[in-house]
Amino acid sequence: MNRIGLSSALVLSLCLSTAALAQKGCNDCGVVQSMRYVEEKGQGSGLGLVAGGVVGGVLGHQIGSGRGNTVATIAGAGVGAYAGNQVEKNAKSKTYWAVTLRMDNGTTRNFTYSSKPAVHEGERVKLVDGGRRLALVAN
Repeated sequence: MNRIGLSSALVLSLCLSTAALAQKGCNDCGVVQSMRYVEEKGQGSGLGLVAGGVVGGVLGHQIGSGRGNTVATIAGAGVGAYAGNQVEKNAKSKTYWAVTLRMDNGTTRNFTYSSKPAVHEGERVKLVDGGRRLALVAN
């Protein structure tokens, strides 16, 4: 083979290997399919209900005397139980961002973030730190 033929073969080989690498793609890359803000209501365990009922009953018992005192105690316990349950539910509520990615290999992956990621739907991203962060990737 002459020098021109050898050089051409080398250039062709380099081009083919570069094309093969480009086709392989990025294992941690994909496109943002959806982003949504989620507010999950907390679940009451009963502790807030009981504690609120006791506190409400004690406060209600301080009002009036005789039958009025009994009614106030029962009403205070009921209102206190309801309020205690609501306070417990609010304390246990969760908010987060749910992000769905369509990966280059065709799979779909879901991630949750406590704050809004700096990406938008339709943008190409790469997972950083195992998905703890998302980085924009040029198309």
